[in-house]
Amino acid sequence: MRTTQLVFLLMTLCVTRMASAAEAPTADLAALQHEWHRCVRNAFSGRPESVSTRAAERTALAACKAGEDAYVAAVMASRAAENEAARRADRTLTSRARAWAASVLSYVIDPVSSWLGAPAR
Repeated sequence: MRTTQLVFLLMTLCVTRMASAAEAPTADLAALQHEWHRCVRNAFSGRPESVSTRAAERTALAACKAGEDAYVAAVMASRAAENEAARRADRTLTSRARAWAASVLSYVIDPVSSWLGAPAR
């Protein structure tokens, strides 16, 4: 009985983590971008005058690496979700019918029309 409960608990935990992982990358991209930019601006504005601009830029970007990584991961997850939605849309019956009609058009109608147009040339 304990193993069944343990397995059920582990499965519930895994499903919960997968659901939260699926929601987390699709967080508000604008908010993540704003937070990252704010971090970079704050890190850059606190630089001493003796430090060169290039060094201060590199230091600011290094200080805000976690925010940048979160933003980039969210953008990539968003694009992956869009690609998956587009791929799912390609699997519909309507899209398959369009693809079949296009293949019929290219393999049957185009050669026949070119054969009929040959004597006119």
